[in-house]
Amino acid sequence: MKDRTRQQIVQIRPALLPIAGLCLVLALVMGWSGLSQFMYDQRREELELTRDNGMQLVHQAMLRQQKQLTGALEQPSVQAALATGDLAAAARAISTGWPNVSLVQVHRADLETAYADAEKGGFGRLGVLESALAENRVRSWVVSSKGKPQLSLAAPVKQGDRVIGVAYAQLPLSELTSGLDTLGLSSDSYLALRQGGASIWERGEMDYAGGAERMAREVSDSGLRVVAATSTPPAALAGLGAIPAMVAAVLLLLLAYVAWRLRRVQPGSGGGEIDDSPTLMESVASQEGAAPAALPPPIEVREAPKAAKILIERSIFRAYDIRGVVGQTLDAGVAELIGHAIGSLMREQDLSDIVVGRDGRLSGPTMVEGLVAGLRKAGVNVIDIGMVPTPVVYFGAYHLRTGCCVSVTGSHNPPDYNGFKIVVGGETLSGDAITDLHARIAENRLHQAHTQGTHSERDISADYVQRIASDVQLGRRLKVVVDAGNGAAGEIGPRVLEAIGADVEELYCEIDGTFPNHHPDPSEPHNLVDLINMVQRLDADLGIAFDGDGDRLGVVTRDGENIFADRLLMLFAADVLERNPGAMIVYDVKCTGRLAPHILRHGGSPLMWKTGHSLIKAKMRETGAELAGEMSGHFFFAERWYGFDDGIYSAARLLEILAASPEFPDDVLHALPKGISTPELKIEMDDIDPHAFVERFRENAQFEGGRASTIDGLRVDWPDGWGLVRASNTTPILVLRFEADDRDALLRIQAAFRTRLLQLKPDMVLPF
Repeated sequence: MKDRTRQQIVQIRPALLPIAGLCLVLALVMGWSGLSQFMYDQRREELELTRDNGMQLVHQAMLRQQKQLTGALEQPSVQAALATGDLAAAARAISTGWPNVSLVQVHRADLETAYADAEKGGFGRLGVLESALAENRVRSWVVSSKGKPQLSLAAPVKQGDRVIGVAYAQLPLSELTSGLDTLGLSSDSYLALRQGGASIWERGEMDYAGGAERMAREVSDSGLRVVAATSTPPAALAGLGAIPAMVAAVLLLLLAYVAWRLRRVQPGSGGGEIDDSPTLMESVASQEGAAPAALPPPIEVREAPKAAKILIERSIFRAYDIRGVVGQTLDAGVAELIGHAIGSLMREQDLSDIVVGRDGRLSGPTMVEGLVAGLRKAGVNVIDIGMVPTPVVYFGAYHLRTGCCVSVTGSHNPPDYNGFKIVVGGETLSGDAITDLHARIAENRLHQAHTQGTHSERDISADYVQRIASDVQLGRRLKVVVDAGNGAAGEIGPRVLEAIGADVEELYCEIDGTFPNHHPDPSEPHNLVDLINMVQRLDADLGIAFDGDGDRLGVVTRDGENIFADRLLMLFAADVLERNPGAMIVYDVKCTGRLAPHILRHGGSPLMWKTGHSLIKAKMRETGAELAGEMSGHFFFAERWYGFDDGIYSAARLLEILAASPEFPDDVLHALPKGISTPELKIEMDDIDPHAFVERFRENAQFEGGRASTIDGLRVDWPDGWGLVRASNTTPILVLRFEADDRDALLRIQAAFRTRLLQLKPDMVLPF
């Protein structure tokens, strides 16, 4: 009743004024929070609009210059000069009427003149020339010329449908960035145009440059991106955004007003209207004994449709590729289904041609036969390049301009394994893309072409050798021993190194899929014993080891030291950064803690990422990195090469660096920074999922004084060393690695990890 309510209000009246005051204060605080967030959101939206306008201006400027080049190539004067083979006259005709162009060249399709002039013209120019030929379209890139960034363009030169050469033009960078100079920018914002790790144009508050990648926007597929940043966002009180915070402020103001008004209520005399509506207890009591309400009609329960039957083992679809045991999880029928799924994916992307190659395993021909049958069912044309290392298959996708390839390989696994490394549309399949292939098969989402694709055979080995030899030549002869471990690199690896000017002694280079001498995995030190002995016996300068499919590299010195891949990456990074200051260098979580400082000292941008060749390649494409490497021996050169992992090309680049130094190779390699480190330590986890174990370890392990990184597993860095535990994505094992400044620090770090590992699994047998 009203009198009762009035009395209750009178009883709490002394507390109403403090309540009103508290609500008012909270309303002001919440209102300020909402207003600050609203102002920040407005500022960020304006910056995003400015960034997007900048991206459009850069894109339009680039398209204008590309149109100028392609239009010039169609001019009668240019075509006449090309018809007579006068490339210099064609270049002069192209430059006529082109404002501000500083250089125009026309090269034949073999790029012989460009490579002959590589030292003067720069490798950035070669990269855009190769890209234009490989993609058969006009390409743009910012290159360094005489110490200044320049806009470069390249376009294929055609007669009819035949590509006979490539045209190259160079202009001041202002032709690309002049539009950016017209953009308005608030004083507390930052805007930049970046290529790879380098900012080629920037304006605004430089303190925000480090966080600008969070607002990056790609400029089409040019490799350029416009990045932006502003001040940090204000804190959201109670997790409320701008509008919810302002709504909360209004409600708090209303509460404050109601409390203030209620404090003026006086005691009543009992008169007035009587509220005879029932209380809750009265309502409940009144319903006792009443007839129960009618029950709703029963809901019909139908059995859920059953998923399609899975035709192949889910376990063979790994993080980086597809891999299984022949006769158990892999056979020709499974290979055909995988080929059919890959072909279906290609058809969705309007891709029609694919390169297929295999390593030297005994099951290779059968796997290829099944794979090709599946690809052809989807209407895909197959170019079979035979038994070659995986990097030659990757090279084939560029050289034959398919953009797609499959290498049938078990990599460094035992002889009874085989698998598939897949590239579609220039991207290496990994993660969800690999999982999708399995889903296509399980759900029968496979494209059945009306006409089968074609099947042809092609030998591109000589092209691969010539391509590397045209890029790399040694300044002096070096004597090297090559151990291919009886893998697929046994024939072409020595050929490449001899072609660049090395004296090669072969060890286990006869291709044999049973791997009779040792396991073809150069990351395992015991597999390098025979190589070390032969290097010392022959007094060679260096020992080179390849894995089973040739995409990984191992190196030993004359005095028998195994130079781990993370230290080789230091050498490669210093060389690449001489020509590409500021370039991004990507490395995996297993690499030495000394690598990042080494890259920074040489003017580069280090980035640690997840282990896995396909994951690293994806990160390189995302960041525009010039170089990447993994502790396992995968090296990825985007500078002067195609960005895929290639142990043979990496060996050539290593010999190029060593031959250019006046010091002995041992001295150059020993000078690379190092601490006391372990190789990769492996623990078999047959009784438990290693990924689940690492997740539990990551959640429960606390390391005093260490900085934890959960990019891939758990890596903990201290000032004097680090340790790592991660789950392999290819086999059911844990991978561990440790490094420290001295032995005492190494033992301390290992003891800390040992304690926490045994807390989770007391029966674990640790290799340290």
